Amino acid sequence: MRFNELNLSATLLANLEREGYETPTPVQSQSIPPVLEGRDLLASAQTGTGKTAAFALPILQMLAGGPRRSMPLSVKALVLTPTRELAVQIGESFETYGKNLYLKTTVIYGGVGYVPQKDALRRGVDVLVATPGRLLDLLEQRAVILSGVSIFTLDEADRMLDMGFIRDVRKIAALLPDRRQTLLFSATMPDEIRELADSLLSDPVRVQVAAVSAVADNIDQRVYFVEKADKQALLHRILEDSRMDRVLVFTRTKHGADRVCRGLSRSGITAEAIHGNKTQSARLRSLDNFRRGVSRVLVATDVASRGIDIDEISHVVNFELPDVPETYVHRIGRTARAGASGISVSFCDGRERGSLKAIERLLRRPLEVRETPAGAELALPASGRRPMNEHDGAGRNERRERGSRSGSQKRRGGRGRGRSKTGNSERAPAASGGGRHDDDAGLERGPRRRGERYPDEASAARNRSGRGERPARSPFKDGEAASKMYIAPQNRRRGRRR
Repeated sequence: MRFNELNLSATLLANLEREGYETPTPVQSQSIPPVLEGRDLLASAQTGTGKTAAFALPILQMLAGGPRRSMPLSVKALVLTPTRELAVQIGESFETYGKNLYLKTTVIYGGVGYVPQKDALRRGVDVLVATPGRLLDLLEQRAVILSGVSIFTLDEADRMLDMGFIRDVRKIAALLPDRRQTLLFSATMPDEIRELADSLLSDPVRVQVAAVSAVADNIDQRVYFVEKADKQALLHRILEDSRMDRVLVFTRTKHGADRVCRGLSRSGITAEAIHGNKTQSARLRSLDNFRRGVSRVLVATDVASRGIDIDEISHVVNFELPDVPETYVHRIGRTARAGASGISVSFCDGRERGSLKAIERLLRRPLEVRETPAGAELALPASGRRPMNEHDGAGRNERRERGSRSGSQKRRGGRGRGRSKTGNSERAPAASGGGRHDDDAGLERGPRRRGERYPDEASAARNRSGRGERPARSPFKDGEAASKMYIAPQNRRRGRRR
């Protein structure tokens, strides 16, 4: 089957052809016809199967054929997704597929300011892609109205459940009109999601697509527990191993890719970055340098990595774990090609534990935990999975965050600003914004301040004494402080942040 057999408009077909798409995936061929007929849909499909186009294409076609005038603050099609990264990707897909249809798509998520998002919503939008927390915030501020929604799509429903957003989803659904079309996509169908589907859908068409979870047996998968601030140093340390001769490093964001690349270059490691802000010619030049061995390391985002087709990649490093488990499978599949063996190395900080668990559920096995190399040690000693303890960087980070949140909540009378009631958060790299429901920011908003470095414990004690504070007990063993980061004590005066 080809796309021109799915009753899509000439404009959509031209946009698909421009992007190089001719044949629909199974989830697309099974989902698009019933959605165009106005039926509700319950689809079990993983990310990487083409499910975004499965709902974006028919939504765009139906909106393009309907009334064009938008009422102030109104929304015609609402797409809910659990994380900022997914929201941005879905928004970009609507823009790409909907070119020349003159429909307005807006993406809202936490961790950024409200004003630009309110301005975008003020004149009304055709498609709104949103995370639950920020949408509830804007609804409370009366910055958006959902009474005009005709198509409601809930994406990654099982991840909504894992992240504790089902209650928020139900609140939002209760504000939608009863006469609407609802599409629900979920990688898995636990009982809670089936109950949610029963309450939201009316006589749905059911679509099920096989999961993409196979990983080549000749890929050695390893994970290091490390604090976020120490990831760059760990990457430098493991790259001292000369056997890592052609390394592909993945980051979540374009800015992160540039930052990692600059750090490697300053250390004398030849590295180049490719991402969406690079021109096509610059990306091709970087790929050619990496292929010819001129650059030892290539730092890439997931979107930019689609054009990488190189057989001799020895190692894949997940500098940041992906939010979508299937993306992990696609990433590490870049190594161990053409019958060769390969190694994948993943860095996991305290806030990425949920992503790691999701990946392990998809793979149906735990990843092998490695001890973080120390000193001048270049080898990568193996160890079995072990419980997190006081010697684990991620464990220290998690305990500090819990302590900071507990302390800050007491000072604020128990209100945890920026957190959901479930204690879960959606990840977002930006650092502004707020609000009671702004759970998708994924930010620690306590008064803890990081990043102060002291050359040794003595100078740290002198510095504290000068401020009239009691010396805090060092978190490091004797002789270690010269190479560690020291976290300054919190200023505990009420209503004041250092």
